[in-house]
Amino acid sequence: MKQNKYIFVALIGVLIIFLFSGCAPMLTGYGKIRPQPSRVERISIEQLEQNWQDYTISYNGWKVSNPKGIMFDPKNNETTLVGDTWIKVEDKKTVSEIIGWIKNYTAFNPQVWTILGPDDRLYGYLFYPGGQVVIKVVNDTTMSVYSPSFPVRSKY
Repeated sequence: MKQNKYIFVALIGVLIIFLFSGCAPMLTGYGKIRPQPSRVERISIEQLEQNWQDYTISYNGWKVSNPKGIMFDPKNNETTLVGDTWIKVEDKKTVSEIIGWIKNYTAFNPQVWTILGPDDRLYGYLFYPGGQVVIKVVNDTTMSVYSPSFPVRSKY
């Protein structure tokens, strides 16, 4: 009886490995959003704001005074970030206003996240308080960033 239990557990383990390895290729059509590494040189929101002209900048939200996040797409690389619900920002005053709203009127701790392709190539940065963001590959150099969801507070 004990031997059957071990065989059953081993079969379940093999099945799980096959499921995960079979699903892995399906995930290659998606980008990733990651917190910046702590040991390497990090880019701050102040640096992004100061060098705003080096980026194509867009925000997501109903209006400037109610943003979900602000996205920085470097102009000097071969990659592009797009999104149907993102609104382009053309001036430093608006960039500063959006950053101020995110910093001061968000119940969560916003931070600068890196947007990476499936191959871990850097596409840009997103300053937002966390939550889920779906990033889909459009082609070899373009990714589409969907509207970020707000993080959910735990009841506990």
